[in-house]
Amino acid sequence: MDLKKCCNHPYLFPTAANEAPKMPNGMYDGSALTKASGKLMLLCKMLKKLKEGGHRVLIFSQMTKMLDLLEDFLENDGYKYERIDGGVTGGMRQEAIDRFNAPGAPQFVFLLSTRAGGLGINLATADTVIIYDSDWNPHNDIQAFSRAHRIGQNKKVMIYRFVTKASVEERITQMKTNLTV
Repeated sequence: MDLKKCCNHPYLFPTAANEAPKMPNGMYDGSALTKASGKLMLLCKMLKKLKEGGHRVLIFSQMTKMLDLLEDFLENDGYKYERIDGGVTGGMRQEAIDRFNAPGAPQFVFLLSTRAGGLGINLATADTVIIYDSDWNPHNDIQAFSRAHRIGQNKKVMIYRFVTKASVEERITQMKTNLTV
């Protein structure tokens, strides 16, 4: 798991998180947060282009601590978002989904844990899915893709999976691909 953390962001480790520059409100400094991770630098560039193109994005992570970092990133960059993870109750979950799917909703991104499943998660107003870090279980990733492929989807859905080259993450992804074929 520590090797997967290395691929995602150094702030997932307590020492790096404690030493990281923070703003007075306790959030991580946006510039330092982004520059500390190649994946986050890529995400920053992608989100800018996706926002300009009028897209709406679902970002999945296996790690809820990574979702916490992504929240700080989105806040620092001024993006409106919603979030669902295993700690969000059914009623609050549906409210977040309804806010995101509402016509003209300002939310550009929806953050989700790959394990925050359940019936009724329809996010068909999104047309872009980003798997920030894949789940150990390949079926959880497949279920994540399907969140945007629901009844009512009228756009082409693009799916991106972030994988760090020459890492344990790449090896796991290769093995999962062989299992699901």
